[in-house]
Amino acid sequence: MSIRRIRVGPRMSQAVVHGETVYLAGQVAAQAAGGNVTEQTREILATIDALLAEAGTDKTRLLSTTIYLADMATFAEMNAVWETWVAPGATPARATVEARLAAPSYTVEIVCIAAKS
Repeated sequence: MSIRRIRVGPRMSQAVVHGETVYLAGQVAAQAAGGNVTEQTREILATIDALLAEAGTDKTRLLSTTIYLADMATFAEMNAVWETWVAPGATPARATVEARLAAPSYTVEIVCIAAKS
């Protein structure tokens, strides 16, 4: 089975396609870093849309998502954005965890696994 790497960097690829499965690296908000959870979540979800499209799939094919929050008190704020983005009837298995992220300016990080279209 072939492996295709998308947006390959020195430490990681932003996405890896193996067979009919797409694995996304943890996505953070590069432009909205330091902004609020709403802004960061919106940017991350737009990046996820773009990566999934590049991999040949979309958010309706999400299998699993893990969301990391720097502060669980922002859970409702993140969910308000998530619920307007996620495809009704195609919600993935999901976990949300409080964690210290790579830099204090990041308040949200999202990791996804999707099936190819």
